[in-house]
Amino acid sequence: MTDLKYTIKDFKSENEIRWCAGCGDFAIINAVQRAMAGLGIPREKFAVISGIGCSSRFPYYMSTYGFHTIHGRATAVASGVKAANPELSVWVMTGDGDSMAIGGNHFIHLIRRNFDMNVVVFNNRIYGLTKGQYSPTSERGFVSKTSPFGTVEDPFVPGQLVIGARGTFFGRSIDGNLKLSQSVLEGAAAHKGTSVVEVLQNCVIFNNGIHAAITDPNHRADRQLILEHGKPMLFGEENDKGLIFDKGKLKVVKIGENGVKESDILVHDACEEDPTLHLALINMKLPDFPVAFGVIRSVSAPVYDVEMEAQIEEVQQTCKIKNVDQLLRSGNTWEVTGNENGKGSDPKCQ
Repeated sequence: MTDLKYTIKDFKSENEIRWCAGCGDFAIINAVQRAMAGLGIPREKFAVISGIGCSSRFPYYMSTYGFHTIHGRATAVASGVKAANPELSVWVMTGDGDSMAIGGNHFIHLIRRNFDMNVVVFNNRIYGLTKGQYSPTSERGFVSKTSPFGTVEDPFVPGQLVIGARGTFFGRSIDGNLKLSQSVLEGAAAHKGTSVVEVLQNCVIFNNGIHAAITDPNHRADRQLILEHGKPMLFGEENDKGLIFDKGKLKVVKIGENGVKESDILVHDACEEDPTLHLALINMKLPDFPVAFGVIRSVSAPVYDVEMEAQIEEVQQTCKIKNVDQLLRSGNTWEVTGNENGKGSDPKCQ
């Protein structure tokens, strides 16, 4: 970390942004640039890696190093980038299709390995770049060009995958809430390990209004729970609704009704290693529950690139062979030389 003072303008490239007017990606890139500007990390230490999709044009619009890779492989390439240069702040920009369909295997194993990097999943529940096919996060019954009678598949829940892969950090935001997105991204950057941030994003062309029930200003306070570590899980217009555990399950209650007091409301602990409550928060959905936003899980665990560097250093200290040249000259070797008459070579074993 340094004392560098950046602004959002320092992270904007000169390239014209070619997302559709009104796309939620504009808000997301704004939040990412704001978060990066406040981290005090030199711009040349950032690497933005993407796969294929609308979100994957991200590196072109950033004044940082970047790599636009191939479909589903952003996390694999980013792992190599981080392993080769652990000092870099690596950010993966990916969509719900790119990360959880063709890239699903890479996605879960990156999380399992716990590389120190940040993964931002743009979740619009549609394939936008390829013109409107259903994706791994589309709800059952969703009608699209590839499911004209409604998909008969159940969707992935990104947070479930993160927990199932033993993830150490999961946060959720929504494109229209810039302040929340910036806060969650800053939390992701501060976390040591793989940070996954799901951003609910609107595709104005092929899936417009997919998150409208959550963002409706007339009901937003009752349908969004903004979690903060160490604070009660309260929501609602009067901030008088909350969550309790009842018979092993989450339950929405209202303070003042049935003797419920504020002290009865669950207090959010993002650092709890047992993922039971975190998973329950991730699974909440309308209409029975509000949707949980903020940093849901943030726990400590060994970090792959740190462990790898330590292992290499330990082996180098104890191994007799210190470099490749010594390796090539070890064991049974021989030198091939030409004879004076030019009639061949005379191997001389060493």
